[in-house]
Amino acid sequence: MTLLRVFIAVEIPLSIRQAIQDQTESLRAALGRGLVRWVPIENMHLTLKFIGDISPANVDLIAQMLTAEAQTCAPFSMQIGGLGSFPNPRRARVLWIGMHAPAALSSLQRGIEAGVTRLGYEAETRPFLPHLTLGRVRQQVSASDQQKIRAALEQTSVGVLGSAEVTAVHLFKSDLKSSGAEYTCLFSAPLK
Repeated sequence: MTLLRVFIAVEIPLSIRQAIQDQTESLRAALGRGLVRWVPIENMHLTLKFIGDISPANVDLIAQMLTAEAQTCAPFSMQIGGLGSFPNPRRARVLWIGMHAPAALSSLQRGIEAGVTRLGYEAETRPFLPHLTLGRVRQQVSASDQQKIRAALEQTSVGVLGSAEVTAVHLFKSDLKSSGAEYTCLFSAPLK
């Protein structure tokens, strides 16, 4: 049986993803592809829960849980902007675009996390920090490369890129290909 690799996410409008591309062009140019695997703008989304491998038979169960959770939350808006890195600028592993979201986002995410855990999937131990992944620093970068990344981050300013209206949550399938991850929406649950 083929397992599906899935996650639950919120989609980001193309206009904002395009603005991210435009405002981070100098950062991408400074760091290139040798140090960072950049996320293509078509793959940018706000992950609420990475589930991992599931049986295709469980898609319906997850869809039912997602529908129930989405019904507990009214649509809301998030401000997108700012640039940062995890775990910190000195040892950047993930470069991200930030967001300011109302308490509704945290509440929705906690409900989805609890729902997925009730279905028997592993609970996330790290705190939920809403962000859009811009790129992942490649393994085994040297100390001088880390300094280069930090300097490039310090020289790049990303202001407010706009607001995203959140009206639904989506279950995506991720297929890992040599060209990178390819995402397919399996199910969408509208907010109430």
